[in-house]
Order: sequence, then structure tokens, then C-alpha cells
Amino acid sequence: MAGWAVFLAGLGAALALMTGAWAASVVRRDASLVDRYWGLGFVLVTLVWWGLAGWPLQGLWIVVPVFLWGLRLSAFIVWRNWGHGEDGRYTDMRAGRSDTAFAARSLVTIFWLQGALVAVIGLPMLAVIQADGLRWPLAVAGLLAWGVGLWFEAVADAQMARFRRDPGNRGQVMDRGLWRYSRHPNYFGEIVVWVGFGLLALAAGGWWAVPSAVLMILLILRVSGVTLLERRLHESRPGYADYVRRTNTLIPGPPRG
Repeated sequence: MAGWAVFLAGLGAALALMTGAWAASVVRRDASLVDRYWGLGFVLVTLVWWGLAGWPLQGLWIVVPVFLWGLRLSAFIVWRNWGHGEDGRYTDMRAGRSDTAFAARSLVTIFWLQGALVAVIGLPMLAVIQADGLRWPLAVAGLLAWGVGLWFEAVADAQMARFRRDPGNRGQVMDRGLWRYSRHPNYFGEIVVWVGFGLLALAAGGWWAVPSAVLMILLILRVSGVTLLERRLHESRPGYADYVRRTNTLIPGPPRG
């Protein structure tokens, strides 16, 4: 099957998954269900591409990391958001619109948009699966980066979840564990994961897929991750300005002062 046809098959699978998620969101009036399907989307498109390539053993270099990363991310978001209703970001988008109008809008601007992004950002997976071989030093470096990033992301998420479970911490700033050294250690871990995926794409000779990993990193830094969260925390946490003064934004480092 031609390269574009393989890509489009993955895109179609991602859009189908997100359409199902959208239908559930309409019933539940909760557009934040899309967040739970983000990691699963990468798992699905990677599986589709791997299957269309004939299940090559080399594909395991990217299939296993994507499965571990994507399933952990989706499972964590399901657990974290269970019983909390719609996230405020989507509630703000819903405001002033009828349920019908918001449903139509959210299908395109939330669910299908994220489905398309999954396929485009997932190109490093396709590059590794379709490659004739791997440059082993780069491939090993990619796996090491992925492992370090996944560790940071998982540990930071677990530490924050434990902090939030304590009612005494309500309204307080989390500055313990990895959060003592970085204001966003989970996003730092996510970025390092995608550096790993980019290195794996380069190891496969898929230089054309590296911009997809860069796009993901830019989205984390400038759109849906660090910048958005910083603005919200400055508004909702009285002690956040002091935390900003003494703690690195992203890359972990010793506290200042």
C-alpha cells in the first residue's frame, strides 16, 4: 500500500475513534472526554500502521513505547477526571451556545481536530514502522530519552494526584517531589518522550517525520500545556508568584532562594 494510503488509513481510524468519543460527549454533556482518548488515539493509529505494514518486528521499537506511553496517559486521565464533570476549558467554550450548536462545533473544532493532530503528530511512528532498518546508536538514544521522559511524567502525575487527594492542600501550591525542581515536571517528561520519538524517527531515516515531534513540543509549550496552565494558576493560586520566583518553569533545577 502506498505511503499516503497508509497515512490516510491511520487518519481515518483516529477520526472514527474521536467521532465515537464525541457521540459519548454529547450524551454526557462533557466535551473533556476528548482528553481521555488522546493517548489511545496514538495507540490506535500506530496499531493500524503496523498491521498494514505486515507486523514487522522492527516496528516493536516504536509500538511498545507508544503503547506504554499512550495507555498510561489515557488511564491516568480517566482516573483523575472520574466524577469531576466537564473541564472548565470546555465549559467556557460551551457558554452561550445551545447544546445542538455546541455539539456541532465541538465535533469539528475539538474532536476531529484532535483526531487529525494524532495522525499528523504520529508520523514518527509511521517512519519507524516503514523503515528498512534503524541506526542503532540513535535508536538506543531515542529509547533512553523516551524512558526518562515517561518516568518523569508518571512520577510527577502520581505526586500531584497524591497532593490533591489531601483536603488540607486545597488552594495550595504543589512544591514537593519533582515539583520542587520544576513547575511542570509532567510536561517536561512529555517533551522528553517526544524527543525520544523524534530520535527514533531519525534512526529510521525518517527526517520528514521529525517536524511532527517538534509540533507536539510546541503545542505543549505554547498552546495546550505550559502557557495555558501558567495563566490559570496565576489567577487561582495566591502563592503561585512566589513559587514562580524560586522554581524553574520546565527543566528541573535547584530551587532559588
